[in-house]
Amino acid sequence: MDESIVIVGVCGAGKSTLARGLQALGFPARVCAQEHSYVPALWRRRGRPRVLVYLEASLAVVRRRRGVPWEEHVLATQRERLALAREHCDLCVDTDPLSIDQVRQQVVSYLLAHNVTYLTTSFH
Repeated sequence: MDESIVIVGVCGAGKSTLARGLQALGFPARVCAQEHSYVPALWRRRGRPRVLVYLEASLAVVRRRRGVPWEEHVLATQRERLALAREHCDLCVDTDPLSIDQVRQQVVSYLLAHNVTYLTTSFH
């Protein structure tokens, strides 16, 4: 088993931002940006992660966050490629109505409730 917290999701959902926030707290988090990959189980490359977090975002929010004029089919394709990850995720977070801090807090709450340890002792 991979001991890391793996974060997957559509472009613009906040994967990198969440990973940085969790890492700053000492959690072994990493992004598996497989939304452009044709490998549906890419998130398992290093073994089943300790925790698989799936971040979701709507087209309107992705457009705003990324500044891209995408059509729905772009996001639909990403969701198809991520279907296996979503099916097997431990936690799915819709990031649309949440701030960066709220997303991070929701994930941290889940991790602590499931006894996922972090590397530093300075968590608060």
